[in-house]
Amino acid sequence: MPALDLQQIAQLWFNAFNAHDLEALLALYADDARHFSPKLQARRPESGGWIKGKDALRAWWSDSFQRLPSLRYEPTRLIADGTAVFMEYIRHAEGEADLRVGEVLEVGNGLITASRVYHG
Repeated sequence: MPALDLQQIAQLWFNAFNAHDLEALLALYADDARHFSPKLQARRPESGGWIKGKDALRAWWSDSFQRLPSLRYEPTRLIADGTAVFMEYIRHAEGEADLRVGEVLEVGNGLITASRVYHG
């Protein structure tokens, strides 16, 4: 997949996330996509930070959007290669310190197959 297409997927991802449009966000993912997040690991230690599948993604983001209605991501950098895009962004949520985040989206057949969040 050309880098431009991956960057377009990343931009659609940001648009859907910042609109809290769960269905548009999930439409970007393969049915069996995997996701890792340190926030997930902290809130649900039994998961080891991993979830798999759209139902698990829906539950995770639905909870996040309900708990943090002001949650939004400000993209600062996108770097794409043939199969993945690295997204750097600032996480904003009212009442919380801004957080610099890196996230990698692995893409196959035009859909996100895996994502992994990095932050300290």
